[in-house]
Amino acid sequence: MSRSERVIDMAPGFYVRSDYQVSIEHSEKRIRSIFNGKIIADSDMVLVLSETRHAPTYYFPKADVHMDALIPTERHTHCPFKGNASYWSVKVGSELADNIVWGYEQPYKEAEEIEGYIAFYWDKMEAWYEDDVQVFAQSNEAKDTKGNPLVEWVLSEAWEATTSRELTHRFVSRLNECGMNVMQMTVAIRTLHPLLAAIAYRWKRSELEVSKFEASYDIFGSDTFKNSPFQPIFDGAGGVRRKIEPVGKNEYPVLDDLSADGATDYVAMPMRFSDGQINAITIATDNESGFTTENLGHIHEVLPILSRLYEVQAKERSAATLMHTFMGKHTGERVLNGQIRRGDGEDMHAVIWLSDLRNSTPLAETMTRAEFLVYLNQFFDGVAGAVVDNGGEILRFIGDAVLAIFPIEHNHNHESGRDACSEVEMACERAINAVKAARSAIAETNIELLSTGQPEIKYGIGMHIGDLTYGNIGIPERLEFTVIGSAANEAARIEAMTKDLSVPVLISDTFASAYIGELVSVGQHQLRGVEGKRELFTVLESFV
Repeated sequence: MSRSERVIDMAPGFYVRSDYQVSIEHSEKRIRSIFNGKIIADSDMVLVLSETRHAPTYYFPKADVHMDALIPTERHTHCPFKGNASYWSVKVGSELADNIVWGYEQPYKEAEEIEGYIAFYWDKMEAWYEDDVQVFAQSNEAKDTKGNPLVEWVLSEAWEATTSRELTHRFVSRLNECGMNVMQMTVAIRTLHPLLAAIAYRWKRSELEVSKFEASYDIFGSDTFKNSPFQPIFDGAGGVRRKIEPVGKNEYPVLDDLSADGATDYVAMPMRFSDGQINAITIATDNESGFTTENLGHIHEVLPILSRLYEVQAKERSAATLMHTFMGKHTGERVLNGQIRRGDGEDMHAVIWLSDLRNSTPLAETMTRAEFLVYLNQFFDGVAGAVVDNGGEILRFIGDAVLAIFPIEHNHNHESGRDACSEVEMACERAINAVKAARSAIAETNIELLSTGQPEIKYGIGMHIGDLTYGNIGIPERLEFTVIGSAANEAARIEAMTKDLSVPVLISDTFASAYIGELVSVGQHQLRGVEGKRELFTVLESFV
């Protein structure tokens, strides 16, 4: 080994024993690199960084580089040995190559020699010279990862984990089998969800099992997030590596917590998905000397594969979330289970709910679009929210109307403390509970609206029970899951009668005969397009 060479994190016998090494030494040659006919870098003070299973890399002092040809970019990457890398593009004449230069402006202590130095992607430059002799390829050892005990695990066992929680548990178990003495690990994955910004999976030695935490979008504005290593990672600045100091001397509060538990070393690394989404993994150990270069090298090598496994599971969750959000829970599950062709569907028995906002046209004409959108969503929060909270399924938002169902299964259970309650009775009860919840929510909203001089929300709800066809309609390129049948049409006619009778909630006689609670008759009425008169009912609260 050259006297000028230094092995990062070198311990007695480390260079001989370790499978993963990183070393820095001074080159004894003058190195030049050319781009589009121009010498971009020319130096006899080059550092050579050698890393296991990677070609040696030349690092040039900035003083020996034509920095006027370099353009800073927003790209950042992270290395657990060297720190966070910044990138530059190279432009000479009309020739531009993006992100082919990098440097560690604030490298970790273990690699402090390369501060003020930058490197170039070998194959992106036009030519390289060593002592005026052109060289065409770097020497490169084979990428044999047999010495990495995590590689075989990630290829043969990790994929068996069916959930992110299980994958996290298996990974931390394997790290500890390799002697890393992990005491805490967290995997934070950003989500495509209307309410949740991220999901975190955390393993702690003291708890043994993996806990799942769901973070709302408010987390990004909180002091907890701003004072955590996650912010720079999610912002694309790279990762964080810190030796843990005594309590009160650490940069981040989480490190003080870990210090109190006896941790010695901490690393937080970005974990990128194939679409560029940046997630994070953090690992803390209480090994007396912290993480070795070999430890971090092994983790760093398998992280791209591990991130793909997390990505597959995240995409599955996102698909289910989007289906549930935009189609409803029951409908989304049917689509995910394969009911995707036009005509796919089933016959079902259900309570049909149709609610409509009153006076929407004049309201839309007197309000700005933004104001009316807020007003409309206040109506939906009260009405549709009550349906979902009571086990209903929103099928469609039709302008300012809500079409929903309370499905009736063909079995029995023991909800609400009753020993034997039919699904029909339970569906009716859920629907009535939704009516009561909607009326209460809208009443509270109206108090707020009236206090600010805005018009109160008025609405109509019509409910019926009957047989439906529940399935896909439309054209092959654009389908919609909905309900079809005379029962759905009759529910619409009942809801329309709420205007004529000035009663906000009207219920069919079929529903009333199945419901075991008390309803109030409003008499016999002719429904448009329906033969014969129908007795309609309402809830007691309609007259209060």
